[in-house]
Amino acid sequence: MHVFGSSGVRGVANEEVTPAYVLQIAQATGSVWDDARIALARDTRTSGEMLADAAASGLASTGHSVDLLGEAPTPTLQAYCARHGVPGMMITASHNPPAYNGVKLIGADGVELDRTVLDDIEDRLEATEFDTVRWDGLGRTRAVDGAGDDYITEVLDTVDRTAIAAADLTVVVDPGHGAGCHTSPTFLRELGCTVRTVNAQPDGHFPGRDPEPIDPHLADLREYVRTTDADLGIAHDGDADRAVFVDETGTTINGDAALAALVEATVEPGDTVVSAVNASQRLVDVVEAADAELTLTRIGSTYLITRIQQLRAAGETVSVAGEGNGGIIFPGYRIARDGAYTAGKFLELVAEEPASEIAARFDDYVNVRAAVEYEDETERAAMLDAVEAAATEAVADLDTTDGYRLNYGDGWVLARPSGTEPVVRIYAEAHTQQRADELLSTFADPIDRVREDG
Repeated sequence: MHVFGSSGVRGVANEEVTPAYVLQIAQATGSVWDDARIALARDTRTSGEMLADAAASGLASTGHSVDLLGEAPTPTLQAYCARHGVPGMMITASHNPPAYNGVKLIGADGVELDRTVLDDIEDRLEATEFDTVRWDGLGRTRAVDGAGDDYITEVLDTVDRTAIAAADLTVVVDPGHGAGCHTSPTFLRELGCTVRTVNAQPDGHFPGRDPEPIDPHLADLREYVRTTDADLGIAHDGDADRAVFVDETGTTINGDAALAALVEATVEPGDTVVSAVNASQRLVDVVEAADAELTLTRIGSTYLITRIQQLRAAGETVSVAGEGNGGIIFPGYRIARDGAYTAGKFLELVAEEPASEIAARFDDYVNVRAAVEYEDETERAAMLDAVEAAATEAVADLDTTDGYRLNYGDGWVLARPSGTEPVVRIYAEAHTQQRADELLSTFADPIDRVREDG
């Protein structure tokens, strides 16, 4: 049984992810962890307080005291865990729509749990075998103040504040009504930037935009950057572990281009870079030019983190890891995605060169994506059968690390089921829009036929 997917547990709140279910997840987790204290935080979703209460009860029932951080970005919780040496539980659905919520587990080192520990927790959950304690051994809860301020101070100490402040940059930050509202505007001001905000009021209904920071959702940010002559726009997802950028012309920077630029600025010869199977050729080009190595994993932060740990245990230096969705990991800082830190590192580049010029150096490729919803497991299976058949018939190199990726000489296409939503995702990349669309249709057309046939 795999309850924890590529980025934790996710589902519609109060339907799939209910208080009773979160209570059991917390009891299973508390039965595996032997730490006296556990930190607990949530993003801004309307269901967050309800589910956090359930989680706190479950942890207390297994004898753990709980530090309640309240609304906070996932990176704030991770920093708290690492600073105090306690594990943590995050109530978040990250980029998913407002109706969703979920659970993510953090180790005492501030890093998401590896698959081995998650398996132990899942075994407890499946067996409903929980180590609950007597009335006189119950854990206590306490509210913790200042975790966000401590996190901001920590991040400020890890980026080049002097260079950024000297550049006299104006930035517009769009936390999307998520947990980043509590930290990113302050962090950017402390960097010496002139800061303007949009969608910066915490609101679990997400009235300004959907939590996922993708171009169709960033119209307000793009317009604000364009009309105020800002140097950069920064958008987060619901728990602020991702950062997506808008250049000074009001154009959303391709996430793969941003990743390639950050890797180029960080990687050294002999280093290893970790990315997922949907990695852009932009990244491949940068890594090859740096005389470094690129290793690919399944899509999702859990898989990237596991590979980073394996490589570092083997003595390799992993300088950067990440995906083109704005989720980037700098292991020298922490093995965790951090939207504010990523923004700080990108501002170091913008202090030297306009954002549009940075992006232009990586505009040789066109990316297209599609997400096709399925109604039930039967339709999902039929879609994946159609994808497998198309992959088998294609004249291309096939990679099945995660789904089906077809590598052609002039581009690639990947189809895979999402680990967090009831959709099959399709990605394609080529040098031209026409070719990218053609590659996308390799899998999109047979999937559409499945849906039409019903």
